[in-house]
Amino acid sequence: MKLIAHRGNVNGPDPLTENTPQQIESAIAAGYDVEIDMWYDEEGKLWLGHDEPTYEISWWWLAGKQEYLWIHCKDFRTFHEFSHNTSGYNYFFHQGDDYTLTSKEYIWSSPGKSYTPNTIRMVDTKEDTKEYDCYAICSDYVGSVK
Repeated sequence: MKLIAHRGNVNGPDPLTENTPQQIESAIAAGYDVEIDMWYDEEGKLWLGHDEPTYEISWWWLAGKQEYLWIHCKDFRTFHEFSHNTSGYNYFFHQGDDYTLTSKEYIWSSPGKSYTPNTIRMVDTKEDTKEYDCYAICSDYVGSVK
């Protein structure tokens, strides 16, 4: 089962470091995939950040980590950019949906929802990070699973 560090968090939420390039690189170096929150602005710049564009990154930085990233497009502009002008990235868009399908055809489920062997199961508590018959777990607490 694949383990995905939610916003780069491994041992619990950390609002000061999550979604920073350094936190993402650290989680990848520790052997995790990472779910990142991505923004693409009207000037063609890429940004990391949960509620708003916060940390500017380059396409070059993103491409170097492509195989480890699960890109949560935070708005329609970003989703459109990834769906029309990129290849090979694993990205998705949702706003409160129980499920969404990633660009690589994995089912991304919200916490507490049903899952299959092809599902990335979003887990929001440390107590719920046990082994499941799913493709991956995405959590702030993936360190407790590994």
